[in-house]
Amino acid sequence: MKKFFDFKKNRPWAEDATIIMQLGLTMAGSILFCFWVGRKLDGWLSTRGVFTAVFTILGVVGGGVVAYRQIMEITEGGQEQDQDKDENGEDHGQSP
Repeated sequence: MKKFFDFKKNRPWAEDATIIMQLGLTMAGSILFCFWVGRKLDGWLSTRGVFTAVFTILGVVGGGVVAYRQIMEITEGGQEQDQDKDENGEDHGQSP
């Protein structure tokens, strides 16, 4: 029986796909949450979409900031691992 997806062979691709999905869900979640809060405030205060617009913009900005931080954390982590290895690829245990 043939495997549908070989995770050992496609591990880098699968890891990249999970990172992209995580970033997308982070953005979508923050936008939808802020949109929902804005709608609830508009309903409670009987305003005409003012809070929905403001909170949606805040959700886009906040989601972008969080996604940017996640990207920087991922790229900095990869650079630190590369610095710990010498030109032969041997790890000298400099990172904790």
